[in-house]
Formats: sequence, structure tokens, C-alpha cells
Amino acid sequence: QVQVVESGGGLVQPGGSLRLSCAASGITFSIAAMGWYRQAPGKQRELVAHITRIGTTNYADFVRGRFTISRDNAKNTVYLQMNSLKPEDTAVYYCKALVIGRDYWGKGTLVTVSS
Repeated sequence: QVQVVESGGGLVQPGGSLRLSCAASGITFSIAAMGWYRQAPGKQRELVAHITRIGTTNYADFVRGRFTISRDNAKNTVYLQMNSLKPEDTAVYYCKALVIGRDYWGKGTLVTVSS
């Protein structure tokens, strides 16, 4: 059974930092492409960052230079380090694993950026 579980969300002030984690089980993590997405209230889900199985990364323009995606294959975990957070970063953040053509989604973790 495949499980994708996000953690690390919470309330943070503008300009602050958070690190999200996503642990995946039931898949061969080392061959999975992993992505972080977010969905703000009333908006569509959008890609935030992506990392391939060999570590190539890609970022949405609105987070480039502020967020960093990384992976630890020994821990079956992908991370999203978020710095210089803005109120518009407020959203539910979802993790997705793509393995052999199938997507597996987590249930999300809420990030709220507010003073």
C-alpha cells in the first residue's frame, strides 16, 4: 500500500521560514519523481517545485530563489525549504510521487503566512 504523508506546515510570520517534509512508503522511492504543489482557497492547484530521481530540480517562478526542494533517498523523504515567506504563499501544500506513470498524492499540510 502506497502512502505519501506531508508534515511541517503551520503558522509563520511574513519573512519567516518553514521546512516541509514528505515521506513516501510502498514505492521504490529512488526512482520516483517527486513534486510539491499548493492550492490556495478559491484557486487551482499549482506546481511549486519538482525533483527528478537523479536530483534535477525545477521551480515555479513565484518561488524561485526562496524555496528549495531536496530529497533523501535513504529516508524515502523529500523536503521543501521555504524562506522569505509571503502572505500569498498561504495554501495547502501537497506532495506527489510519480512512479512508473502513476501519481500518488498526499493529503496535504496547511501553511499560513500571517502576522
